[in-house]
Amino acid sequence: MSPDSKYRRILLKLSGEALGGAEGRGIDLPSLERIADEVLTIKELGVSIGVVIGGGNLIRGTQVKDNGISRVTADNMGMLGTVINSLALQSVLDKKGCQTRVMSAVDMPKFAEPYIRRRALRHLDKGRVVIMAAGTGNPYFSTDTAAALRAVEMEAEVLLKGTKVDGVYNSDPKKDKSAKKYQTLSFSQVLADKLAVMDLTAVSLCMENHMPIIVFDLNNSGTLKRIIQGEQLGTIVKE
Repeated sequence: MSPDSKYRRILLKLSGEALGGAEGRGIDLPSLERIADEVLTIKELGVSIGVVIGGGNLIRGTQVKDNGISRVTADNMGMLGTVINSLALQSVLDKKGCQTRVMSAVDMPKFAEPYIRRRALRHLDKGRVVIMAAGTGNPYFSTDTAAALRAVEMEAEVLLKGTKVDGVYNSDPKKDKSAKKYQTLSFSQVLADKLAVMDLTAVSLCMENHMPIIVFDLNNSGTLKRIIQGEQLGTIVKE
C-alpha cells in the first residue's frame, strides 16, 4: 500500500444509475469509462478494491413488483441486472489492463465465478479488483445490504458509497436550497432519523461490525482518490 493511501482495503458501492449517464438508464459507455478510470486511480495507490453495483439502470425490482410480478421474481430480475452491470465494468477494466474478477452470489459459471469468501480474499490479495454481483443471492435484500455484507466479509476498512450528491443532507438539496449537509453522522442518528444513507438493514449491519460509511459525489472526478488519501470529503457515518 502506498504511503499516500489512508486505507488498505475498501468496498466501493455504485448505484446502477451511475452507469446510465445523465438519465440513469441503460449502460452509458462514457460513464463506464469514467468510473473505471476512478477505480484505476486508487488501484495505483496499492489499495485492495471490492465493488458492488446495483441494477437500477436496467431494472428496479420495486417498480416491476408494482406491475404485477411477484416480489421474489422482481428481486431475482434485479439481481440479474447487477450481473450485467458487473460484466460491463469488468470488460472496461480489462481493456485498461486491470486484472478483474466478477463473482456472483447466484451460480452462473459461464458468466462469473461463484462468490466464495476465501476465493474472493485470495483474488484481492493478488491485486485483482473483485466485482461482487447478484446482491446477496436472496430476494428481499438490497444491493446496499449486499455491499455492507461484502465489506464486512472482505475485511474492508471502509464502505464508500458513490452517489450523485456530495454527501448526506437533511432534505433533498436539489429541491431545498436551505438543505443542510452533514459532515459526520453517527449510526444511531441515521437509524433514528431514517436518513437516506443506505437502507436501514445495511446501516445496522455496518454499525454492528464497526464499518464506517463514506457517502461522496461519484460524478466529481478525483474525489474518490482524495478520500483514499485521507481528505474528509462527503459525509462519514461512524460510531
